[in-house]
Order: sequence, then structure tokens, then C-alpha cells
Amino acid sequence: MPDMKLFAGNATPELAQRIANRLYTSLGDAAVGRFSDGEVSVQINENVRGGDIFIIQSTCAPTNDNLMELVVMVDALRRASAGRITAVIPYFGYARQDRRVRSARVPITAKVVADFLSSVGVDRVLTVDLHAEQIQGFFDVPVDNVFGSPILLEDMLQIGLENPIVVSPDIGGVVRARAIAKLLNDTDMAIIDKRRPRANVSQVMHIIGDVAGRDCVLVDDMIDTGGTLCKAAEALKERGAKRVFAYATHPIFSGNAVENLRKSVIDQVIVCDTIPLSEEMKSLPNVRTLTLSGMLAEAIRRISNEESISAMFEH
Repeated sequence: MPDMKLFAGNATPELAQRIANRLYTSLGDAAVGRFSDGEVSVQINENVRGGDIFIIQSTCAPTNDNLMELVVMVDALRRASAGRITAVIPYFGYARQDRRVRSARVPITAKVVADFLSSVGVDRVLTVDLHAEQIQGFFDVPVDNVFGSPILLEDMLQIGLENPIVVSPDIGGVVRARAIAKLLNDTDMAIIDKRRPRANVSQVMHIIGDVAGRDCVLVDDMIDTGGTLCKAAEALKERGAKRVFAYATHPIFSGNAVENLRKSVIDQVIVCDTIPLSEEMKSLPNVRTLTLSGMLAEAIRRISNEESISAMFEH
């Protein structure tokens, strides 16, 4: 069996190190930096010939820089005769542009990125909670889309929720919320029906379900500016919710996210470490981070050993 080696770009160094620690190994020796004009510079400083290589790199902000780091690392490893290259992308950027809406003149950027990664020599992709699961079909190589929900659920069961109800922040998240509700002792579910006049701006319209006197658990795949989340929490509290907990896999936290969450009535925001938090965000008392390092390490081990990934999520 080829030697398994882990490499990391500059997007998620702490997560990469945690994964390496879980696998009782060290990160490979690679110099990933910039030339004086800003171009990505990569040099692999160890033998990878025939190796089973995993590159850990989220394509989070700065999205273009991190994406280029990933593809240039892939090319460097491919030219160094790596046996198999798996791109471990905890957060897959550009996933929100996955279709043309009503024949608008827009790109399907998720497909562009998928083609880009395939063309430079990625043999397999491991990612977490794709914004739209159909993006797996954009790739010409196998894609393992694992779920952060078991880690989030474990935390939900430990924080002492009282008479909980799972809340979907929009109609599109109903399937995710229903799955969490079923695992959370088959609890009730509510839905927030909202209208979005323009990008990153939402207006809560109506709550479907009775949340009075209950701990509300908002679940989503990502938090961007936090505007939707904060308005949802306000609406829930106005309708008598006791406490509001917000769970999401990907903490994008762009724009006014820090200020929005600082002023929010949300009791706790719990996210995963697929994207590093800014120091300002880390300082907020109502924001906590859970690590996916154990789950990703196990997925990497299974891929390397040609074992089933889906078996990780069988109950």
C-alpha cells in the first residue's frame, strides 16, 4: 500500500495540524508562499513518488488565493510523480453559484471550479456539507461529501436543551432540519418563511410552528453575514422562544458578521473549524467552535485504506 502523506496550504493550517495529530503523522514539507508580484509559489521538499497524497485546503476567503494555492500544489505533486492526489476541501468555495436562474446570463462557477480541479490532476475530492449536493455531479472524479451534523448533534445533546424545537432558517433547509430533528430524539420542527430582496439581505416573514417557551435550534450549512440568522432569532424571541442556539458547519462570517452577532439576541452560535475565525470573532462570548478534525481524519484513513465512507454515517 502506498505511503499516506498529508500536505496543507495556508487556508486552514490549524485544522490541518489537528487532522495530522489524529492520524499520528506530521504534515508534509512544502513551502507555499508568494513571489514578489503576488503569484503563488510552491515547492515540495520531500519525496512523494507513488505516494497517497492528501492536500488539506479550504477555498474560503481569500477564495481566489486559496483556490490557486490548491491547484498549484496539485500540479507540483503531480509533476513529482505522486501516486494519487485527494483534495481535502473542508469548505468548498464558489458552491453557491451552482445553476442558472431563469436563463440569467451568469456562470455556473461551481462547475468551473470542479473542471479546474479535475484538469490539474486531482484524483478524488473530500469535502464537508456542500451547499448543494448535486455539485458532486459536476466533477469527473469521485467526490466524498461528508456531513458535519454528527459533530453538531453531539454538542446539542450535551448543552442541556430544554423542550427543544429544531428550526430551519428557510424552506431550502427543511431536509437538513428534519434530519437533525429526527436524531434529536425525534423532536418537533419549525420553518422560517422569508423573502430575500437582494443578496445577503433577508426579511423574516412568517414562522411555521409553535416556538413559545422552547429552546430553538437553528441549523444551516453556513453563516455568511449573519443577517438572516439574527433576524430569525429576533422573530423567534418575539414569538416566545426561551433560548436560541444557531448551529452551522461553515463560518464564512463576511461583511458585518462580527457586529451582527455582537448585537444579536442569539444565545449561542456554534460552528465548525472548516474556516478559521478572525480574532475579533473569536472574542465574542456567544460564538463557539467545534472541530471536525476527528471526522476528517477518519475519512482520510478510510479513503487511504479503500474502506467505506458511507459506513461512518450509518446509525
